[in-house]
Amino acid sequence: MELIGDPQLAADILRRLVQIDSVNPTLVPGGRGEQEIASFVSRVLSDAGIETRLQEVVPGRPNVIARLLGSGEGRTLIFNAHLDTVSVEGMDDPFSGRVADGKLFGRGAWDTKGGLAAGLTALLALNANRSSLRGDIVLVGAIDEEDASLGTQALLEDVQADGCVILEPTGLGLWVAHGGFAWVEVETHGVTAHGSLPEKGVDAIAKMGLVLTELEDLRQRLRREKSFHHSLGGDRIYPSLHASVIQGGREWSSYPDRCLLRLERRMIPNEMIEDVETELEGLVSSLAASDPQFKAEWRMSMVRPPWQAEQGPLLAALEGACKEELGRSPARATGLMWTDAALMQQAGIPCVIFGPKGEGKHALVEWVDTDSVVACARILVRTALEFCNRSV
Repeated sequence: MELIGDPQLAADILRRLVQIDSVNPTLVPGGRGEQEIASFVSRVLSDAGIETRLQEVVPGRPNVIARLLGSGEGRTLIFNAHLDTVSVEGMDDPFSGRVADGKLFGRGAWDTKGGLAAGLTALLALNANRSSLRGDIVLVGAIDEEDASLGTQALLEDVQADGCVILEPTGLGLWVAHGGFAWVEVETHGVTAHGSLPEKGVDAIAKMGLVLTELEDLRQRLRREKSFHHSLGGDRIYPSLHASVIQGGREWSSYPDRCLLRLERRMIPNEMIEDVETELEGLVSSLAASDPQFKAEWRMSMVRPPWQAEQGPLLAALEGACKEELGRSPARATGLMWTDAALMQQAGIPCVIFGPKGEGKHALVEWVDTDSVVACARILVRTALEFCNRSV
């Protein structure tokens, strides 16, 4: 079969996706959100006769879910790309979809509208040759991946599958593991008093300084003592820890009674959230034991698990497709980034992470290589035909 009918189709779809403002409104108050882009994706697929629906996750922010039905008895495969983007503040013409030297520029071009365009193009090609497909293909445009992943969480209440390709930017390489993260708030307490009465005041900001010193020691210790290297390959990765935001104090002449620190702890795949909880509890308890004036508590704000791929039919199908299309096996990679693969696999759906080439995710200049979007689409078609045409 012809893998994709018109390579220009992928570039045209991509340009239109990038021209739609889909900034996540949770990250950027007043952001446009995903309604317009979800409606566009839905129209493209519905016009091709593919069963498509919008799943409203929160008001005005729907997932788009399309299902291409195979002839039966094959595996079901999900193509998952997120619809939302981060802020465009500081960017020049972020929704232009300008093309130069084979690169298409704009917010979300690489993260992940390039992957979404590849998934759409692949689904349209498979639809035109539906008789070749036994299992079902489900394409998902998910909301809110850049914040709390509400879209994929809602999807998992509604869709079952035997495998999932997460269409994040990978440079046509294959991600086989990534980190998880914990967002933590630490709050120290002091005693407010006039600046001229040091015997009565307790400085909550100074007490937070003790926390920051201990956190730096912990960061260095984690780097020395913990690491992860997947048996499937990729680089060795290490846990990380950093202070993100700090707030405290009232005015110049008063002792601050409160200081709040927000921090991020990135976990490697052989760590669990209980490890982070033990670290934090030990740190706060140790400081309290050595300083009677030290009072603090910590709380988790958000936790997302690490992920690692498993050897199996989906990984084999995608690598085989890359060999056929690119003439080589894809490079295997790991890192501390986080994706919805962790949620999908936690729900029992094996995942791989694969997407086109580009640069600048979350940066002021972002672009995707248009030829690699076409190559990605071809690889997805080959992967689907191999994976979905085998019996469950």
